[in-house]
Amino acid sequence: MHERGDQAGSDREEQKSVKRKRSVTFEVDKDILEMNLDQLLLRKKGVILQQWITHVMETYPPETAKIMMRERNQFANPVGHHIQQGLTGLFDQLLQDKADPQKTASFLDRIIRIRAIQDFSPSQAMAFIFFIKQIVREIVRTETQDAVPSEDILIFDSKVDELVLLGFNVYMECREKLYEIRVDEIKNRTFRLLQRADLLAEIPEQDWKLKGGIS
Repeated sequence: MHERGDQAGSDREEQKSVKRKRSVTFEVDKDILEMNLDQLLLRKKGVILQQWITHVMETYPPETAKIMMRERNQFANPVGHHIQQGLTGLFDQLLQDKADPQKTASFLDRIIRIRAIQDFSPSQAMAFIFFIKQIVREIVRTETQDAVPSEDILIFDSKVDELVLLGFNVYMECREKLYEIRVDEIKNRTFRLLQRADLLAEIPEQDWKLKGGIS
């Protein structure tokens, strides 16, 4: 008889615990439903950033991606570090009413400068910016059942589109700089080869560079 009483008491306590958990869950869900998009993004910043970082890492070969996601030391994993720092800065700028163009360009540069010299086409190098749109839409769908006003989504999309336009400028600047470096390397290499062949013995290197090297 005593055991039955203990069991009944335990069952009642368990039911109360379940009710309390359900109440807390309901309050959290209601709180999220009352948020605008900016508040939701700030609340879910950690989750969104981790997904964005993972998506970008997955554009690299599988083994490289594993190392970049696992290694936390910035000196052992400089590419992964720059990507994480760049995306974090970009996301913070997306949360602002008006992003700072200079700061945004600096964060874009950290990522695009690397991808511009790697084995990516221009579209592949820039695609990482668009990933955030799908990630945010999925967060909105799962957390609010698409209760966020469509106007908020459009405003966020326009901010991402501005990132893309600025990103293309950064990408072209990086490619132009890379082209200039390669041209200079070719000129210097050609000059040294011709010098060794005694074909430019009387022309100083500075004059050669001023004349544009090879035509």
